Amino acid sequence: MDLLKERIRRDGTIKKGNVLKVDSFLNHQMDIGLMNEIGKEFKRRFEGKNITKILTIEASGIGIACIVAQYFNVPVVFAKKTQSINIDGEVYSTKIESFTHKKVYDVIVSKRFLSEEDHVLIIDDFLANGCALLGLLDILNSAGATVEGIGIVIEKGFQDGGERIRQMGIQLESLAIVESMDDEKGTIVFRGE
Repeated sequence: MDLLKERIRRDGTIKKGNVLKVDSFLNHQMDIGLMNEIGKEFKRRFEGKNITKILTIEASGIGIACIVAQYFNVPVVFAKKTQSINIDGEVYSTKIESFTHKKVYDVIVSKRFLSEEDHVLIIDDFLANGCALLGLLDILNSAGATVEGIGIVIEKGFQDGGERIRQMGIQLESLAIVESMDDEKGTIVFRGE
């Protein structure tokens, strides 16, 4: 998706430790025009799939998932990283290690919102080592739901998360795959360039 790649090059910032900051347009402040184009692209890439729900994880994936859900006309469910008094009843739970925060989270989804009848599209902003996706897949497996695919806005192709997911036979669509980043030069190379 050329529009996204251009925006990453123009407004993204590369930090030490393979961190790509895109908070000015994707996951802190959000460019809704760009988000709409991302939603349309995911709709195109998963056209014909029987999707009944979008699943993401708090917090950065929520806004993106909501825009995407409009194109599929389905609800969004997001996995919470903290137990809340607002969640009543039984939950699906798993542990997820965050690449960005270097922390392990207990992640939960109420059993009221996922079942074996659901056909789910997972949406998230980044894919690095794949821990978040593996955790969400674990929750979907516990629910007996069908995974229809995974949509990622930015994949770090130089880390193994994408390869791990693709080896599972799941349709994984990443809109921009970063092959390499140089924090000193401020350069980014995308797959296929």
